[in-house]
Amino acid sequence: MTLIKSISGIRGIIGGKSGEALTPVDVVKFAAAYGTWLRRTNPQNLKVVIGRDARISGEMVSRLVAGTLQGVGLNVIDLGLSTTPTVEIAVTAEEAAGGIILTASHNPIQWNALKLLNHDGEFISEAEGTEILRIADEEDFLFPDVKKLGSYRTDDTYLQKHIDHVLALSLVDVEAIKNANFKIVVDAVNSTGGIVVPMLLEALGVETKNIKKLHCEPTGNFAHNPEPLPEHLRDISKELKDGAFNLGIVVDPDVDRLALICEDGSPFGEEYTLVAVADYVLKNTPGNTVSNLSSTAALKDITLKAGGEYFASAVGEVNVVTTMKANNAVIGGEGNGGVIYPESHYGRDALVGIALFLTHLAKFGKTASVLRKSYPSYYISKNKIELTSDINVDNILSRIQSKYSKQPLSTIDGVRIEFNREWVHLRKSNTEPIIRIYSESETLTTAVNLANKIISDIKEIISEPKNK
Repeated sequence: MTLIKSISGIRGIIGGKSGEALTPVDVVKFAAAYGTWLRRTNPQNLKVVIGRDARISGEMVSRLVAGTLQGVGLNVIDLGLSTTPTVEIAVTAEEAAGGIILTASHNPIQWNALKLLNHDGEFISEAEGTEILRIADEEDFLFPDVKKLGSYRTDDTYLQKHIDHVLALSLVDVEAIKNANFKIVVDAVNSTGGIVVPMLLEALGVETKNIKKLHCEPTGNFAHNPEPLPEHLRDISKELKDGAFNLGIVVDPDVDRLALICEDGSPFGEEYTLVAVADYVLKNTPGNTVSNLSSTAALKDITLKAGGEYFASAVGEVNVVTTMKANNAVIGGEGNGGVIYPESHYGRDALVGIALFLTHLAKFGKTASVLRKSYPSYYISKNKIELTSDINVDNILSRIQSKYSKQPLSTIDGVRIEFNREWVHLRKSNTEPIIRIYSESETLTTAVNLANKIISDIKEIISEPKNK
């Protein structure tokens, strides 16, 4: 079984032994730690927002979290079936002390997680996460007496409020989208995107008859692996191949990642979701951009062409947001389809991404595949190596760094090595027990070969005698 404790929260597989998986005991322990931290850091604000995706364990985990937060003395606002960006927006709208999103994002059905927000509706910092982990480990909880227990109420209005918020953004042009008369297929992997994405499309002027719902029942029975990678999206690609639709929209279970499928069934490329949205934003509001070290160089290319500066951050939304704020970026995100648009809020938001992309596509006046071909063409090879308890990740990273020390290197997050117009990035995942190895080049063959070379180096290090 698996339980991953990190600065951004706790994530694990449901069922098993406490401390080794995400059991009810672990859920209560970390919810109590977070609630205690909120009470101590902001004792005058007792309001907290929670919401969940549609995965099967969500209702059980939500009840445990809500009751625990009440037990800590906090007043819980439960959004029920929701999205990560919706909860983020609700935290600030309610002027709450913080929020918890109950979702394991792209992880498969057996996983769930508690993702923790601060009073700005943004993911907590490393220092804050470390303190919450300390409280949990030491069981340094704060439980008031019975007369100071918190309250509980539900609020199902925030999906519509989120949509209204998106429609009000200055670069979202509802009239242009309506006039384009788009026909769109939506794959929401049977989670909450199946509720809110069609709602958004209708609000943007897409006719109901022109929206085909694929895997849009929020049952939590994911119809395919929920990570929106091309190999998992065969159903929606097949729907688009006959040319009856203009675009395919795919979101992950908590609707913070956006992948797009062109009118001919070919992937637009999750790396290029951010590139396309940034292109539109930069054309209207020139400025700087940010993405993480594992994202395509195409964003840097279009940013420099538009007269801005590009900055790279460590992987993780909190790191991207910190770099965006430090450099006054007008758009940023991650190459996994995560779009962060500061005019809206500092969080990955697939609904914002959809509205900006559709506006861009409508004004472009040509097909999605033609739009995709207008951008610098790079190919990323995404690979991983499963970790076992006897693998020393730090030693692997150090050895790789030494081996390629003559190349330009970045070590702010794992090791990223540059080779002229190519790069490879290896790092330990924050969400799974794996090492990720991403490489990019101007041809797929070169990217794959580069990744395989590093994977071979890693396996050689792992296979060495332990006393060497």
